[in-house]
This record gives sequence, C-alpha cells and structure tokens, in this order.
Amino acid sequence: MVTCGEVGLLVRQASQWTPGRIDFRGMPLTTEKSAYGTVFLFPEIGFIGTAHLENEPESDLSVEFFLDGKAVTRPPAFLNGERFRLERRSRIRSFVLEGTFEVHENRIWEAVTIHAQRDTPLKLVYHFMHAWKPGVSTYLAGKDADPDESIDGALSRDERDDKRFVIGEEVDWVAVYAPEDRVVAVSRLVARPAGAASISQIWNVPGRYQKYYLKSLVNETVPTGFSGTWKMVTGFIEGEEGTWRESARRLASELKQAPPPG
Repeated sequence: MVTCGEVGLLVRQASQWTPGRIDFRGMPLTTEKSAYGTVFLFPEIGFIGTAHLENEPESDLSVEFFLDGKAVTRPPAFLNGERFRLERRSRIRSFVLEGTFEVHENRIWEAVTIHAQRDTPLKLVYHFMHAWKPGVSTYLAGKDADPDESIDGALSRDERDDKRFVIGEEVDWVAVYAPEDRVVAVSRLVARPAGAASISQIWNVPGRYQKYYLKSLVNETVPTGFSGTWKMVTGFIEGEEGTWRESARRLASELKQAPPPG
C-alpha cells in the first residue's frame, strides 16, 4: 500500500503488480474485487491480463519500484512518500507491454505502451480500468472541443440496470461522484495513438462496482510492428451534491494543464 499525500494506491503481486484499490484521504474509492490495468480480449480465447487468470496469466518480464527517486528493491507492506513510481514490462501472447503507475501531488498517472510482435486479431483492449465502489452514484463526461456539452447521468442501483454500459463515446475526461464520501474523481485521457479509437465507458453493476474502461482496438487485427501509447491522469477533489459538477469541470481543466510526471 503506497500513500503519497492524500492518495493511496494498493499494488498487488497476485495480479502481476497492477493496482488493486484506490484511496483518497484514507477512504477506499474502488473495490479490490476486480481487475485493473490493461486486459486483452482474444477471439475464441477470452480475457488475458492483470487479474484475469482464467485462461492464462500475463507474464512479468521486469518490475521496478521507486519512492522519492530511489529504487525500492524489497518493498515493504506500506510505503509513504511524496512520489511513487512503478515500472513494469510484461507479455500477453504476441504483445509486449510497458506500463507505469505514478502517484504524485494527489494525482495518479497511468501509461501503457503495447508492442505487437506479429499480426494478432483482437475483439478489444481495455485500459485504465477503475472499479469504482458501488456508492459512486453519478457520472459526467466532457469533450474539450465542445466544453458546453456534456454527458451526464446516474449510475442506477436498480437490478434491472445490471451490467448496462453508459457513455460509450470518445471523450476527453470522465468524472464520477461518491456522495457518501463527498469526493469527485476525474480521469483525463492525455495521450493515445493516432487513429486508434479510444472509447470511455462505465459498466453499471449494482452492489458490486461502477467500473470505468477505456476501450480500444475493437475487432481489429493489430499488425506486426504496431507500437501505441495511452496515458491517463486521475485527480480527486471534494464535492457537494448540488455543485460537484462544477468542481469536476474545474478539476478536468486543471488536469489538462498539469505537467506530466518526471
């Protein structure tokens, strides 16, 4: 468990050193009972990646930890500092992944680059999965090209809405609101490969989670030599029931200007 400022990030060896929970001010905002990071859906095979071990495991090639600029060779159960960075290389079938997770200044920065070593058909890839806890009740998404327009809706707790996807569009940022904690989380996509559609969606599963996915490479055969990078930053802010959307838009604007870690 890593704590930097007001943000905590649980990292799990069991899921190939990918995130397992996100906290803000000591409160869990996500559930541990899910997969995070990047996962591939292969035709006639199924999911492979992170905690999806039902078909075959993702293979770690290298993992490195850094706290405040110094390498941590044997990480203890708890780490506290100003900046944490995890760098990992892994393999999923014909793909080599280079991923980073960094916590700094109450932000979580995530990046993944995938390299294709041969032509490979896919159903899809999910990046930056965030399994927000069931108490997250509302979402808001926006596009920089049209800041006056937004996609706004409730995340239903009705079982009739079980496993319903919302948003389903290319957007620049997505916010969710946890009213019991009075916390807003905003995730902004800051990089993606040219020409690669990257669709934001939240899977509404009442009582389990409200899970964010960035979906890409849908029904594509990824060619040999493909190399593409996706990056996302997530920030957190207090929000009241009647004004959290204004807080979310303000934070989304701040994240656009935020310098990348390094």
